[in-house]
Amino acid sequence: MSGNGKATTAKDNNLTWHDHKVTKEVRAAQKKQKPCVIWFTGLSGSGKSTLANALEAKLVEMGHHTYLLDGDNVRHGLNKDLGFSDTDRIENIRRIGEAAKLFVDAGIIVITAFISPFKSDRQMARNLLGQGEFIEVHVDAPLAVCERRDPKGLYAKARAGQIRQFTGIDSPYEQPESPELRLNTGELDVASCTALLASELSKRGLI
Repeated sequence: MSGNGKATTAKDNNLTWHDHKVTKEVRAAQKKQKPCVIWFTGLSGSGKSTLANALEAKLVEMGHHTYLLDGDNVRHGLNKDLGFSDTDRIENIRRIGEAAKLFVDAGIIVITAFISPFKSDRQMARNLLGQGEFIEVHVDAPLAVCERRDPKGLYAKARAGQIRQFTGIDSPYEQPESPELRLNTGELDVASCTALLASELSKRGLI
């Protein structure tokens, strides 16, 4: 309790950061790789999860240590308390950014697949990491292509008014202006996209 009878909280500056003997550099050296976050963003149905899975499989085949954070999977656990309001979407990405940062600190190559519709949220996640550790990949399938695919039937429900605040329909998607890589999955197949991803990561010295 504080002097005024109120319980103290974390915001009362009673927290201390503890430096560890085993650093990010040591963990990365142990795994013989450069940790980073490969952040897939795009509309529902654009192919984010498909590409993230294909890329992780390729990286593991090459001997890299990886972890994939997928939008739906994370909402079953870590973010199960969040809805789809703008406020909850922002908190969803904030938590993912912090989780990804921890994985990078562990020396892992992290792959994330989230709509992450707001530029400010993606920038927030980028700002958590060091220079060159955040690779934004815009999975740039046109809305018409995503609606035609509609693998989960979500667009049909959104058009029918059964889902509110659905990205691309009645909630905005703010396209990345300068992503590290842009992939049009309306024109490119999974194999071609995976090859382009691997090439980009190699060019940046990450694999």
